[in-house]
Amino acid sequence: MKKLPGVEIDRSGNITMNGTPISKIIVNGEEFFGDDPQIALKNLPKEIVDKIQVTDTKTEAQAFTGEDGDSNNKTVNITIKEDKNKGYFARATAGYGTDDRYEASAIFNYFDDELRTSILASSNNINSSGFSYDETFGMMGRSAAAISGGPGITKSESAGINAANKWKNKWGFKEVETSGDYFFGRNDTEQRSESQTEYLLPDSRYFRNTERSSNFINDSHRGNAEFEIEFDTLTRISVKPKIDANFAESYSQSFSESLDENRNLVNNTETAQNGKSESLRFENQIGFIKKFGNKGAFFRLGFSNKHENQNSESLYYSETTFFEEENNRIQVQDQFIDLENKEDAYSLEARHRLPASESLSFDSSYDFDYSYATNKRYVYDSENNDGNYNSINDTLSNDFSVLNRIHAPRFGLNYEIMDWEIEADLGLLLTHLENDNLFQETTFENDYTNLNVSMEIKYEQQGEPYYSLDYETSTEIPFIRQLQPVVDRTDPLNIIIGNPELRPTYRHQINLQYRNFNYNTSSGISSWLWLNFIENDIVSISTIDEDLVRETRFTNIDGSINAHAGVSYNKGIRKENKQYNFSLSLSGSYNKNLGFTNGIKYQSEQYSFNPSVRLTYVIEKVLEINPIYGLTYRSSVYDINAERNENFINHQVGLDFTTYWPENLIFANDISYRYLENVAPGLQNSSILWNLSLGYQFFEDKATIRFKVYDLLDQNIQAMRIINNDYIRDSNDLILTRYAMLSFSYKLSSFGGRSRP
Repeated sequence: MKKLPGVEIDRSGNITMNGTPISKIIVNGEEFFGDDPQIALKNLPKEIVDKIQVTDTKTEAQAFTGEDGDSNNKTVNITIKEDKNKGYFARATAGYGTDDRYEASAIFNYFDDELRTSILASSNNINSSGFSYDETFGMMGRSAAAISGGPGITKSESAGINAANKWKNKWGFKEVETSGDYFFGRNDTEQRSESQTEYLLPDSRYFRNTERSSNFINDSHRGNAEFEIEFDTLTRISVKPKIDANFAESYSQSFSESLDENRNLVNNTETAQNGKSESLRFENQIGFIKKFGNKGAFFRLGFSNKHENQNSESLYYSETTFFEEENNRIQVQDQFIDLENKEDAYSLEARHRLPASESLSFDSSYDFDYSYATNKRYVYDSENNDGNYNSINDTLSNDFSVLNRIHAPRFGLNYEIMDWEIEADLGLLLTHLENDNLFQETTFENDYTNLNVSMEIKYEQQGEPYYSLDYETSTEIPFIRQLQPVVDRTDPLNIIIGNPELRPTYRHQINLQYRNFNYNTSSGISSWLWLNFIENDIVSISTIDEDLVRETRFTNIDGSINAHAGVSYNKGIRKENKQYNFSLSLSGSYNKNLGFTNGIKYQSEQYSFNPSVRLTYVIEKVLEINPIYGLTYRSSVYDINAERNENFINHQVGLDFTTYWPENLIFANDISYRYLENVAPGLQNSSILWNLSLGYQFFEDKATIRFKVYDLLDQNIQAMRIINNDYIRDSNDLILTRYAMLSFSYKLSSFGGRSRP
């Protein structure tokens, strides 16, 4: 992939081509374990690849009707060599290291023309998903650039199977295609964190220090299937059922203390919670397409449904002490909480295209969405703290439902002339929102009408610059938690109450793009501008009482703005066995946020600027060097309490250095240095994360023994500062630190020629 003109792959495995992200990798035109590009990229051996084709990402329906795809996302189609399309390849890895760190994984793939079967399995305790495997660092991955590991330490176990087959001219059909997969995953995550938060009010401030620990175990099951039948060249039907199931256990405890502006102790709270939960979700999509002739006319009908059920039971205990001059006041919550969430959703889409000429066609469509969700939360108090929970708490309990209906009729046109294309749609978005609080016997319902507009103008021709302008409107329905007018005291110091009269959020989105890549000089430029104007934005209204207890409600507000812009330049030079690449990118953002702090309306503006440069130098089969530098500048300005304004610059420098000499010896280093200005005094603000790997290949490169070290200098940190509209939080989390590991990998493969009918 790296040898393709304009292609860049970062250390996390994210792929871009001429600045455009690669969102999907398919094999022989079909999905490979879903649409995750990482699985195909890091598990298919290069020896079986014949051709690589990059196209605009299309849905299967768009591919069948001949409609344009998404030019802002690309799909890579990997074609297997004919003499490698019948056979198998497999790989297994096992490793063990210091601090009882371990990894184990295996993959098996079988090809027989159109039949394909894959099996994956893995287990590790080094924060790896297990399905994305790096040839040099194994499950550790190239993580230094991102200072990875994330908060917590996760032990994961996973397994999956995928099968696909295609029959042509069978049973009276032109083509029949089936595929299915099943995944199992178990994650056991331990987390610990410490944080110091400064809450900024219009005329004062207060502080809160928190220590938290938790353990979360989740078993997940995921199954997908797909059935497609092409009756002939004009008619196609597809069915795609999907099921997800999760079963979890959790335990958490915390201690926090609140201090006033003079650092005097006002309150403290100890909490403990443990519980079990399960969720089941079934989804299904049915699609029917009928084309008329070869001029682009078609009728498309789609139906989808979703049914979800979530249940949980938990024991919650908190003890809060309010420190007062005469007597300290203690508030205890000892409760059993029973939650049940259900949702049934249905969607119908009908679309018709009628060509008027070779250049002009008219579209008409109608979408209908229906959803009905219920949220039941019953809280039982233990009156005597004796472990018997038989007294229902009417204030904290609720039985709430939300019904939502959306009608969206649209009419549009598609006009193509030369290499220009104009696509425009205009319609209405008719939304009915109905909330019922069965526990308190209150009802609220309303209807909303918005324009439903989309427009795209683009110019695209092979070897020429690409231009596009997009405008689109969209709506966003409030979450149940934001709507239900009940008191949530799960955190005694942060009380949340919903607002059943919230209106849907309405967004105007504008996107401009320019791309130009010269294949003769292997150089290109890509730029973009994205604007988002928000009406009825949902924001919180928080008020703080004298005990420093925060109560949060929700309301709608107009005037929020988000903007992002960027430009990137790529240049590649290839001479014999040497390759040079240069990449420069500049990006920035602007965010105008409106909200309330302690009941007073405010406006904040955030500016950011992010330049980065990356170089690549490769001598095939000898070495590869990838230095990178990035800078982040951020400025925050508030119209109340100017002391909250802040400017800071963070720096990050990275270096990948891999040698492949002497033959069969691979020595890799992944080094990253970062310096953070926006951390609290006393916290470490700089670190070097150095991952090292030394591998030796033998048995005709089928076997590899590898010694690797994560965080060689033992400097990995997870200190960060989060700046929000009314608080500044500094935190430090438990993360994965230095370990060394010895691993062994072995590959097997056997391929034959394409079978004959």
